[in-house]
Amino acid sequence: MDFDFSADQKLLKDQARRFLGRHCPASAVRAVLDDPQRQYDRDLWREIAAQGWLATTLPLEYGGLGLGHVDLCAIAEELGRALAPVPFASTAYFLAETLVAEGTDAQKRTWLPRIAAGEAIGCFAVTERPGALVAASVQARVEGGRLTGVKAPVTDGLVADVAVVLAREGPGHSLFLVDLSGEDVARAPLQTLDPSRGAARLAFSGAPAERLGEVGEGMALAEAALARAAVLLAFEQVGGADRALEMARDYAMTRYAFGRLIGSYQAIKHKLADVYIGNELARSNAYYGAWALEAGSADLPLAAAAARVAASEAYWVAAKESLQVHGGVGFTWAADCHLHYRRAQQLALVAGGTKAWKERLARQLQWRNAA
Repeated sequence: MDFDFSADQKLLKDQARRFLGRHCPASAVRAVLDDPQRQYDRDLWREIAAQGWLATTLPLEYGGLGLGHVDLCAIAEELGRALAPVPFASTAYFLAETLVAEGTDAQKRTWLPRIAAGEAIGCFAVTERPGALVAASVQARVEGGRLTGVKAPVTDGLVADVAVVLAREGPGHSLFLVDLSGEDVARAPLQTLDPSRGAARLAFSGAPAERLGEVGEGMALAEAALARAAVLLAFEQVGGADRALEMARDYAMTRYAFGRLIGSYQAIKHKLADVYIGNELARSNAYYGAWALEAGSADLPLAAAAARVAASEAYWVAAKESLQVHGGVGFTWAADCHLHYRRAQQLALVAGGTKAWKERLARQLQWRNAA
Protein backbone atom coordinates (compact mmCIF):
# COMPACT_ATOMS: atom_id res chain seq x y z
CA MET A 1 0.00 0.00 0.00
CA ASP A 2 1.44 3.39 -1.03
CA PHE A 3 0.84 6.13 1.55
CA ASP A 4 2.83 8.79 -0.34
CA PHE A 5 1.36 11.69 -2.30
CA SER A 6 0.64 11.02 -5.97
CA ALA A 7 2.60 12.79 -8.73
CA ASP A 8 -0.22 15.32 -9.16
CA GLN A 9 -0.40 15.96 -5.42
CA LYS A 10 3.37 16.46 -5.26
CA LEU A 11 3.05 18.99 -8.07
CA LEU A 12 0.26 20.75 -6.15
CA LYS A 13 2.45 20.76 -3.04
CA ASP A 14 5.40 22.19 -4.95
CA GLN A 15 3.26 24.92 -6.48
CA ALA A 16 1.85 25.78 -3.06
CA ARG A 17 5.35 26.07 -1.62
CA ARG A 18 6.48 28.41 -4.39
CA PHE A 19 3.30 30.48 -4.10
CA LEU A 20 3.69 30.88 -0.33
CA GLY A 21 7.38 31.61 -0.74
CA ARG A 22 6.38 34.65 -2.79
CA HIS A 23 3.31 35.78 -0.89
CA CYS A 24 3.99 34.69 2.70
CA PRO A 25 7.57 35.45 3.80
CA ALA A 26 8.36 35.75 7.51
CA SER A 27 7.85 39.51 7.19
CA ALA A 28 4.15 38.91 6.42
CA VAL A 29 3.73 36.91 9.62
CA ARG A 30 5.59 39.57 11.60
CA ALA A 31 3.37 42.30 10.14
CA VAL A 32 0.32 40.64 11.70
CA LEU A 33 2.13 40.15 15.01
CA ASP A 34 3.20 43.80 15.07
CA ASP A 35 -0.32 45.14 14.44
CA PRO A 36 -2.98 43.78 16.86
CA GLN A 37 -5.72 45.32 14.70
CA ARG A 38 -4.88 43.25 11.62
CA GLN A 39 -5.84 39.80 13.01
CA TYR A 40 -4.86 38.12 9.72
CA ASP A 41 -3.26 38.89 6.35
CA ARG A 42 -6.19 39.94 4.16
CA ASP A 43 -4.11 40.23 0.99
CA LEU A 44 -2.79 36.70 1.43
CA TRP A 45 -6.33 35.47 2.14
CA ARG A 46 -7.57 36.90 -1.17
CA GLU A 47 -4.65 35.34 -3.04
CA ILE A 48 -5.29 31.95 -1.43
CA ALA A 49 -8.96 32.15 -2.41
CA ALA A 50 -7.92 32.99 -5.97
CA GLN A 51 -5.76 29.85 -6.02
CA GLY A 52 -8.90 27.79 -5.27
CA TRP A 53 -7.49 26.21 -2.13
CA LEU A 54 -10.60 26.95 -0.07
CA ALA A 55 -12.66 25.10 -2.67
CA THR A 56 -10.43 22.02 -2.76
CA THR A 57 -12.77 19.42 -1.26
CA LEU A 58 -16.07 21.25 -1.75
CA PRO A 59 -18.57 19.61 -4.13
CA LEU A 60 -18.74 20.95 -7.68
CA GLU A 61 -22.40 21.90 -7.38
CA TYR A 62 -21.57 24.37 -4.59
CA GLY A 63 -18.67 26.08 -6.32
CA GLY A 64 -15.98 23.65 -5.23
CA LEU A 65 -13.29 21.75 -7.10
CA GLY A 66 -14.42 18.29 -5.98
CA LEU A 67 -10.90 17.09 -5.15
CA GLY A 68 -9.95 14.69 -2.38
CA HIS A 69 -8.86 15.26 1.20
CA VAL A 70 -5.30 14.15 0.43
CA ASP A 71 -5.01 17.14 -1.91
CA LEU A 72 -6.08 19.39 0.97
CA CYS A 73 -3.53 17.67 3.22
CA ALA A 74 -0.78 18.58 0.74
CA ILE A 75 -1.85 22.24 0.85
CA ALA A 76 -2.13 22.14 4.66
CA GLU A 77 1.47 20.98 5.00
CA GLU A 78 2.72 23.97 3.03
CA LEU A 79 0.50 26.41 4.93
CA GLY A 80 2.02 25.11 8.16
CA ARG A 81 5.52 25.36 6.80
CA ALA A 82 4.95 29.01 5.81
CA LEU A 83 3.19 29.92 9.09
CA ALA A 84 0.42 31.47 6.98
CA PRO A 85 -1.39 34.07 9.16
CA VAL A 86 -4.87 33.37 7.75
CA PRO A 87 -8.04 31.68 9.12
CA PHE A 88 -7.72 28.79 6.67
CA ALA A 89 -8.03 25.99 9.22
CA SER A 90 -11.10 27.41 10.93
CA THR A 91 -12.82 27.95 7.59
CA ALA A 92 -11.75 24.92 5.51
CA TYR A 93 -11.13 22.20 8.11
CA PHE A 94 -13.94 23.01 10.52
CA LEU A 95 -16.73 25.08 8.94
CA ALA A 96 -16.63 23.78 5.36
CA GLU A 97 -16.09 20.14 6.33
CA THR A 98 -18.95 20.26 8.85
CA LEU A 99 -21.30 21.89 6.35
CA VAL A 100 -20.50 19.29 3.68
CA ALA A 101 -21.05 16.46 6.17
CA GLU A 102 -24.11 17.73 8.06
CA GLY A 103 -25.58 20.80 6.37
CA THR A 104 -28.88 20.94 4.52
CA ASP A 105 -28.91 21.77 0.82
CA ALA A 106 -30.08 25.30 1.65
CA GLN A 107 -27.27 25.79 4.17
CA LYS A 108 -24.71 24.51 1.68
CA ARG A 109 -25.98 26.78 -1.09
CA THR A 110 -25.89 29.77 1.24
CA TRP A 111 -22.38 29.29 2.61
CA LEU A 112 -20.21 26.93 0.53
CA PRO A 113 -19.93 29.18 -2.57
CA ARG A 114 -18.96 32.07 -0.29
CA ILE A 115 -16.36 29.92 1.43
CA ALA A 116 -14.94 28.78 -1.90
CA ALA A 117 -14.60 32.41 -3.01
CA GLY A 118 -12.97 33.52 0.24
CA GLU A 119 -15.96 35.73 1.04
CA ALA A 120 -16.87 33.94 4.31
CA ILE A 121 -14.67 33.05 7.27
CA GLY A 122 -15.72 30.43 9.77
CA CYS A 123 -14.91 29.34 13.30
CA PHE A 124 -15.62 26.32 15.50
CA ALA A 125 -17.14 27.28 18.85
CA VAL A 126 -17.64 24.21 20.99
CA THR A 127 -15.67 24.80 24.21
CA GLU A 128 -16.56 27.16 27.03
CA ARG A 129 -13.39 26.84 29.09
CA PRO A 130 -9.86 25.49 28.64
CA GLY A 131 -9.52 21.72 28.71
CA ALA A 132 -11.06 18.72 27.04
CA LEU A 133 -14.50 18.89 25.47
CA VAL A 134 -16.99 17.11 27.73
CA ALA A 135 -20.78 17.29 27.68
CA ALA A 136 -21.04 18.59 31.25
CA SER A 137 -18.95 21.66 30.40
CA VAL A 138 -21.33 22.83 27.63
CA GLN A 139 -23.84 25.27 29.12
CA ALA A 140 -24.79 27.34 26.06
CA ARG A 141 -28.40 26.61 25.14
CA VAL A 142 -30.74 26.92 22.15
CA GLU A 143 -34.45 27.42 22.77
CA GLY A 144 -36.91 28.31 20.05
CA GLY A 145 -34.09 28.59 17.52
CA ARG A 146 -32.23 31.20 19.62
CA LEU A 147 -28.76 30.70 21.13
CA THR A 148 -27.75 32.00 24.55
CA GLY A 149 -24.40 31.46 26.23
CA VAL A 150 -20.66 31.97 25.97
CA LYS A 151 -17.95 30.20 23.97
CA ALA A 152 -14.24 30.57 24.64
CA PRO A 153 -11.58 30.30 23.44
CA VAL A 154 -12.68 30.44 19.79
CA THR A 155 -9.85 30.53 17.26
CA ASP A 156 -10.48 33.23 14.61
CA GLY A 157 -13.65 34.22 16.45
CA LEU A 158 -12.90 37.92 16.02
CA VAL A 159 -12.89 37.76 12.22
CA ALA A 160 -15.38 34.96 11.50
CA ASP A 161 -18.66 35.55 9.69
CA VAL A 162 -20.30 32.31 10.81
CA ALA A 163 -19.73 29.78 13.56
CA VAL A 164 -20.40 26.11 14.15
CA VAL A 165 -21.64 26.02 17.74
CA LEU A 166 -22.27 23.15 20.15
CA ALA A 167 -25.14 23.89 22.54
CA ARG A 168 -27.72 22.21 24.73
CA GLU A 169 -31.10 21.53 23.18
CA GLY A 170 -33.66 19.87 25.39
CA PRO A 171 -32.05 17.04 27.39
CA GLY A 172 -29.12 16.64 24.99
CA HIS A 173 -26.73 18.60 22.79
CA SER A 174 -26.97 19.62 19.14
CA LEU A 175 -24.72 21.34 16.62
CA PHE A 176 -25.81 24.68 15.16
CA LEU A 177 -24.83 27.14 12.45
CA VAL A 178 -24.85 30.74 13.72
CA ASP A 179 -24.41 33.93 11.69
CA LEU A 180 -22.11 36.22 13.70
CA SER A 181 -23.07 39.50 12.04
CA GLY A 182 -26.01 40.33 14.33
CA GLU A 183 -26.13 42.59 17.38
CA ASP A 184 -26.95 39.57 19.54
CA VAL A 185 -23.32 38.40 19.26
CA ALA A 186 -20.61 40.13 21.33
CA ARG A 187 -16.93 39.44 20.70
CA ALA A 188 -13.95 40.08 22.96
CA PRO A 189 -10.31 39.36 22.11
CA LEU A 190 -8.32 36.88 24.17
CA GLN A 191 -4.58 37.10 24.66
CA THR A 192 -2.72 34.21 23.01
CA LEU A 193 0.89 33.24 22.43
CA ASP A 194 0.38 33.46 18.66
CA PRO A 195 -1.60 36.61 17.74
CA SER A 196 -1.28 35.74 14.05
CA ARG A 197 -4.00 33.16 14.80
CA GLY A 198 -6.08 35.09 17.30
CA ALA A 199 -8.80 33.83 19.63
CA ALA A 200 -11.97 35.39 21.01
CA ARG A 201 -14.71 35.06 23.59
CA LEU A 202 -18.12 34.93 21.91
CA ALA A 203 -21.22 35.84 23.93
CA PHE A 204 -24.62 35.02 22.42
CA SER A 205 -27.82 36.69 23.60
CA GLY A 206 -30.61 35.16 21.54
CA ALA A 207 -28.73 34.78 18.25
CA PRO A 208 -30.64 32.87 15.52
CA ALA A 209 -29.29 29.30 15.24
CA GLU A 210 -29.87 26.72 12.50
CA ARG A 211 -29.39 23.10 13.48
CA LEU A 212 -26.77 20.95 11.76
CA GLY A 213 -27.62 17.26 11.80
CA GLU A 214 -30.23 15.71 14.05
CA VAL A 215 -31.39 16.71 17.52
CA GLY A 216 -29.20 15.29 20.28
CA GLU A 217 -26.31 14.30 18.00
CA GLY A 218 -24.20 17.33 18.83
CA MET A 219 -21.45 15.65 20.83
CA ALA A 220 -20.98 12.88 18.27
CA LEU A 221 -20.94 15.36 15.38
CA ALA A 222 -18.47 17.62 17.19
CA GLU A 223 -16.15 14.66 17.82
CA ALA A 224 -16.37 13.67 14.16
CA ALA A 225 -15.55 17.23 13.10
CA LEU A 226 -12.56 17.28 15.45
CA ALA A 227 -11.29 13.99 14.00
CA ARG A 228 -11.46 15.32 10.43
CA ALA A 229 -9.76 18.57 11.39
CA ALA A 230 -7.10 16.77 13.46
CA VAL A 231 -5.72 15.05 10.38
CA LEU A 232 -5.48 18.30 8.43
CA LEU A 233 -3.96 20.14 11.38
CA ALA A 234 -1.40 17.35 11.73
CA PHE A 235 -0.16 18.13 8.23
CA GLU A 236 0.20 21.81 9.15
CA GLN A 237 2.21 20.74 12.19
CA VAL A 238 4.41 18.41 10.13
CA GLY A 239 5.10 21.24 7.68
CA GLY A 240 6.03 23.58 10.50
CA ALA A 241 8.22 20.95 12.19
CA ASP A 242 10.10 20.32 8.96
CA ARG A 243 10.76 24.02 8.48
CA ALA A 244 11.93 24.43 12.10
CA LEU A 245 14.38 21.55 11.58
CA GLU A 246 15.67 23.10 8.35
CA MET A 247 16.23 26.42 10.09
CA ALA A 248 18.22 24.71 12.86
CA ARG A 249 20.27 22.67 10.39
CA ASP A 250 21.08 25.69 8.21
CA TYR A 251 22.17 27.74 11.21
CA ALA A 252 24.32 24.87 12.54
CA MET A 253 26.10 24.70 9.18
CA THR A 254 27.05 28.39 9.21
CA ARG A 255 27.62 29.28 12.89
CA TYR A 256 31.15 28.84 14.29
CA ALA A 257 32.04 28.37 17.96
CA PHE A 258 35.59 27.74 19.23
CA GLY A 259 36.83 27.56 15.66
CA ARG A 260 34.38 24.87 14.52
CA LEU A 261 30.95 24.75 12.93
CA ILE A 262 28.49 24.04 15.73
CA GLY A 263 26.96 21.38 13.49
CA SER A 264 30.13 19.34 13.97
CA TYR A 265 29.52 19.03 17.72
CA GLN A 266 27.90 15.80 18.85
CA ALA A 267 25.36 17.55 21.08
CA ILE A 268 23.96 19.47 18.10
CA LYS A 269 23.99 16.38 15.88
CA HIS A 270 21.98 14.45 18.47
CA LYS A 271 19.41 17.25 18.77
CA LEU A 272 18.88 17.40 15.02
CA ALA A 273 18.73 13.61 14.70
CA ASP A 274 16.08 13.38 17.44
CA VAL A 275 13.99 16.09 15.77
CA TYR A 276 14.25 14.32 12.41
CA ILE A 277 13.06 11.02 13.90
CA GLY A 278 10.11 12.75 15.58
CA ASN A 279 9.17 14.49 12.36
CA GLU A 280 9.24 11.26 10.35
CA LEU A 281 7.11 9.45 12.92
CA ALA A 282 4.62 12.31 12.80
CA ARG A 283 4.60 12.21 9.01
CA SER A 284 3.83 8.48 8.92
CA ASN A 285 0.94 8.95 11.34
CA ALA A 286 -0.34 11.92 9.33
CA TYR A 287 -0.29 9.82 6.16
CA TYR A 288 -2.29 7.11 7.95
CA GLY A 289 -4.79 9.77 8.99
CA ALA A 290 -5.00 11.13 5.43
CA TRP A 291 -5.77 7.67 4.09
CA ALA A 292 -8.47 7.09 6.71
CA LEU A 293 -10.03 10.51 6.00
CA GLU A 294 -9.99 10.03 2.24
CA ALA A 295 -11.35 6.48 2.42
CA GLY A 296 -14.03 7.26 5.00
CA SER A 297 -12.54 4.44 7.05
CA ALA A 298 -13.81 3.32 10.44
CA ASP A 299 -10.16 3.74 11.49
CA LEU A 300 -10.46 7.55 11.29
CA PRO A 301 -10.94 8.20 15.06
CA LEU A 302 -7.85 6.11 15.84
CA ALA A 303 -5.79 7.46 12.94
CA ALA A 304 -6.75 11.07 13.72
CA ALA A 305 -5.78 10.72 17.37
CA ALA A 306 -2.44 9.12 16.49
CA ALA A 307 -1.70 11.81 13.91
CA ARG A 308 -2.67 14.60 16.30
CA VAL A 309 -0.53 13.33 19.18
CA ALA A 310 2.54 12.59 17.06
CA ALA A 311 2.37 15.87 15.12
CA SER A 312 1.77 18.05 18.19
CA GLU A 313 4.76 16.57 19.99
CA ALA A 314 6.99 16.63 16.90
CA TYR A 315 6.30 20.30 16.19
CA TRP A 316 6.78 21.29 19.82
CA VAL A 317 10.14 19.48 20.02
CA ALA A 318 11.30 20.82 16.63
CA ALA A 319 10.43 24.42 17.54
CA LYS A 320 12.02 24.13 20.98
CA GLU A 321 15.22 22.52 19.73
CA SER A 322 15.50 25.01 16.89
CA LEU A 323 15.58 27.76 19.50
CA GLN A 324 18.28 25.88 21.41
CA VAL A 325 20.44 25.33 18.33
CA HIS A 326 20.28 29.03 17.55
CA GLY A 327 21.50 29.75 21.07
CA GLY A 328 21.10 33.25 22.51
CA VAL A 329 20.05 34.74 19.17
CA GLY A 330 17.17 32.27 18.94
CA PHE A 331 15.35 33.95 21.82
CA THR A 332 15.42 37.40 20.24
CA TRP A 333 12.63 39.09 18.30
CA ALA A 334 14.97 39.46 15.32
CA ALA A 335 15.23 35.69 14.82
CA ASP A 336 12.38 33.77 13.19
CA CYS A 337 12.57 30.84 15.61
CA HIS A 338 9.93 32.27 17.93
CA LEU A 339 7.40 32.31 15.08
CA HIS A 340 7.44 28.51 14.97
CA TYR A 341 7.54 28.29 18.76
CA ARG A 342 4.36 30.37 18.91
CA ARG A 343 2.59 28.44 16.15
CA ALA A 344 3.55 25.06 17.64
CA GLN A 345 1.85 26.05 20.88
CA GLN A 346 -1.20 27.46 19.13
CA LEU A 347 -1.79 24.46 16.87
CA ALA A 348 -1.40 22.08 19.80
CA LEU A 349 -4.41 23.70 21.47
CA VAL A 350 -6.72 24.75 18.63
CA ALA A 351 -8.65 21.47 18.52
CA GLY A 352 -8.05 20.37 22.08
CA GLY A 353 -4.78 19.84 23.91
CA THR A 354 -2.39 16.92 23.49
CA LYS A 355 -3.51 15.38 26.78
CA ALA A 356 -7.10 15.11 25.54
CA TRP A 357 -5.95 13.54 22.27
CA LYS A 358 -3.78 11.03 24.14
CA GLU A 359 -6.87 10.03 26.10
CA ARG A 360 -8.80 9.65 22.83
CA LEU A 361 -5.99 7.52 21.41
CA ALA A 362 -5.93 5.30 24.49
CA ARG A 363 -9.70 4.78 24.30
CA GLN A 364 -9.54 3.90 20.61
CA LEU A 365 -6.76 1.39 21.19
CA GLN A 366 -8.64 -0.11 24.13
CA TRP A 367 -11.81 -0.52 22.07
CA ARG A 368 -9.88 -2.03 19.17
CA ASN A 369 -8.08 -4.53 21.40
CA ALA A 370 -11.35 -5.50 23.06
CA ALA A 371 -13.09 -6.14 19.73
